[in-house]
Amino acid sequence: MEQKNTNKANNIENEDTLTTRQGHPVTNNQNIRTVGNRGPATLENYDFIEKISHFDREKVPERIVHARGAGAHGYFETYGMAGDEPISKYTRAMVFQDKGKQTPVFVRFSTVVHGTHSPETVRDPRGFAVKFYTEDGNWDLVGNNIKIFFIRDAMKFPDMIHAFRPDPVTNIQDSERFFDFCANSPESFHMVTFIYSPWGIPANYRMMQGSGVNTYKWVNKEGEAVLVKYHWEPKQGIKNLTQQEANEIQSTNFNHATQDLYDAIEKGDYPEWELFVQIMTDDEHPELDFDPLDDTKLWPEDKFPWLPVGKMVLNKNPENYFTEVEQAAFGTGVLVDGLDFSDDKMLQGRTFSYSDTQRYRVGANYLQVPINATKKRVATNQEGGQLRQQNDKAPGQNPHVNYEPSVLGGLKEAEQTGKEYTPEIKGKLVRESIDRNDNTKQAGETFRSFKDWEKDDLISNLVNDLSMCDQRIQDKMVALAEDADEEYGLRLREGLEKAKTMMNDGTSKNPLGNKDAEKAPDQAIEKGHEADPY
Repeated sequence: MEQKNTNKANNIENEDTLTTRQGHPVTNNQNIRTVGNRGPATLENYDFIEKISHFDREKVPERIVHARGAGAHGYFETYGMAGDEPISKYTRAMVFQDKGKQTPVFVRFSTVVHGTHSPETVRDPRGFAVKFYTEDGNWDLVGNNIKIFFIRDAMKFPDMIHAFRPDPVTNIQDSERFFDFCANSPESFHMVTFIYSPWGIPANYRMMQGSGVNTYKWVNKEGEAVLVKYHWEPKQGIKNLTQQEANEIQSTNFNHATQDLYDAIEKGDYPEWELFVQIMTDDEHPELDFDPLDDTKLWPEDKFPWLPVGKMVLNKNPENYFTEVEQAAFGTGVLVDGLDFSDDKMLQGRTFSYSDTQRYRVGANYLQVPINATKKRVATNQEGGQLRQQNDKAPGQNPHVNYEPSVLGGLKEAEQTGKEYTPEIKGKLVRESIDRNDNTKQAGETFRSFKDWEKDDLISNLVNDLSMCDQRIQDKMVALAEDADEEYGLRLREGLEKAKTMMNDGTSKNPLGNKDAEKAPDQAIEKGHEADPY
């Protein structure tokens, strides 16, 4: 209801009049209140204190990973099929049923390791997180552009990120720390092969693939499950950058990927991706030379074909970066009926970590923030918490009853119609790696699939950084490359030996892949122009 201004004698207030959060019209937004025009200031500067204290709190704690990001709104349109078969054969999730049905989505793209305003040309995986506002509630498909990961066990995740992030003493990224971790975590070698190739620097967000990375499950109405992998393929094509090309772009624009996404949508050149799945029966598959739950491995397409299930179109830019992109909160545990977890160890760990991070970062009531809120009814017995915005009660619910079960007018459980999926699990509780853990075979296959220019860039980038590392680290990385592919190992070994003869006196304290970056401080002094004090 529109409120009429009943105090026009004191203030003239219109729809565009600046106010405080209390609704008070602001009559002077240029000067704080002082004793005389030179001061000092007085404590009761309410408008100023409200303004500056909110400004002091404008930044929520930065994401531990995926801090730098861009986002957009759009929709997902289901094909109602998984390849040539009705999708209901595999999953009862409503988001995939009924050909042509559209579901609103919000997508956030990101870099992983560095901070909020780091360049978008860094050698780093890219995050690809999609929030589906489905009729059954929200579903988050949280993944990366590369289809595998560095590690297969969540226990190692904090150590991995610590090694990849800047040194805690110098606050500078150090490739020796990166390779120290990777050389001693040989399961990372396949991912290293991707990241140090041009695939480690996508040209932008629109022209990169996406992947759920982890193995999930689909469940149908009969309670039968299959293992599933998700893949987003850009209709715009795929483009990657060499290190030199990335450096040239970064020298003129460190926001180029965010700008590219925003400008494309503003021009009506809406980016699209097609969603494919790979499906595997829900068992251990002893006939394979890898475990299907190992996220350092690709599922071969010739054995598990990609089945198209829908497409996504991004057609609306955020109206405000902070309220939508920065406060957007995703979690791998946000699944709807018909979608389920696998026993993938990284997925299990991420499922706790992601939602726990959001409660720390945005607050206990982060799901009441509009960008995170479901577009269907919500009724819970949750209470309190920082910045609670509304009461999640059902119409007619007894406000005195915030527990369940109750006969006094409280909330009740839903009736489940689909048959429960009940996998049988048995075994001893152990702390062991999976037993099919070949760390180099697929890395060799990936190397052989690269074009010559991609191989050249991979070897060049690896030599540039590894040549600055401890000899023990070099030896371990060469051994992994030799085990993966004869050419791969030979070229890496020869490159490192040649680097030694050049008496390179550089340092590993550089952004990954950036040769001679340590010269930048001296170059700044040499190229700097003298100026007189003023």
